[in-house]
Amino acid sequence: PRASCSPLCQSPSPRCPCRPHGARAVPRQAEAQAIDRELFSDYKFSVDQLMELAGLSCATAIAKAYPPSSFTTSQPTVLIVCGPGNNGGDGLVCARHLKMFGYEPTVHYPKRPNKPLFEGLTTQCQKMGISFLPEFPTEAALIDELYGLVVDAIFGFSFKGAVREPFGSILDTLKRVTVPIASIDIPSGWDVEKGSADGLQPDTLISLTAPKKAAARFRGRYHFLGGRFVPAALQEKYALNLPPYPATDCVQQLA
Repeated sequence: PRASCSPLCQSPSPRCPCRPHGARAVPRQAEAQAIDRELFSDYKFSVDQLMELAGLSCATAIAKAYPPSSFTTSQPTVLIVCGPGNNGGDGLVCARHLKMFGYEPTVHYPKRPNKPLFEGLTTQCQKMGISFLPEFPTEAALIDELYGLVVDAIFGFSFKGAVREPFGSILDTLKRVTVPIASIDIPSGWDVEKGSADGLQPDTLISLTAPKKAAARFRGRYHFLGGRFVPAALQEKYALNLPPYPATDCVQQLA
């Protein structure tokens, strides 16, 4: 390993996010959760603040990897699949910004939390003319026909346990699509530390705050780091060794 690579990193892969830029993966799920807790409790960030920054980072990364001119569909159509937690909220913010960037997003949001934050994000999307898909297509070929990109905003780094319906069926369908998939923070269904050999294999991974340990298992084309909100003292405390963001950019391309 390069001298800058974390001693906790055991990945032999040259694509490991620890290596090209000196950023190491967060070694444990518990540590990622602790960073979030400190951002909220000690630094007094609000959930909606960080969600807005995270979702904007995701939309910006997507615009860099898949500019509208690269789509083979008649319009730059994007299907965003949102889960019931904060990862789904990131997806809603991402959808809104993609709309502002000239894309045509459609959202599938089957399990909506009864909370003002998520209700507000949903209303914002609806008021901006973003369609919500009531039923998820069961045929992968239909998704390939209608959309040029799928955004996986189903489960984040706090996910544990078995995947419940309807998300199990959704992930089974997404494994069969041929259009690229961009996953937010962690490919849905993956173990946050071990990854998943037979799980979703996205074309793009957008790590938020810092790459999680499972990011070492990512084999897609594009890996971005987003969420430019971690204070320097917190980076130092957790030895994150994050790469510097270019100028005023809110994302950094790692691979």
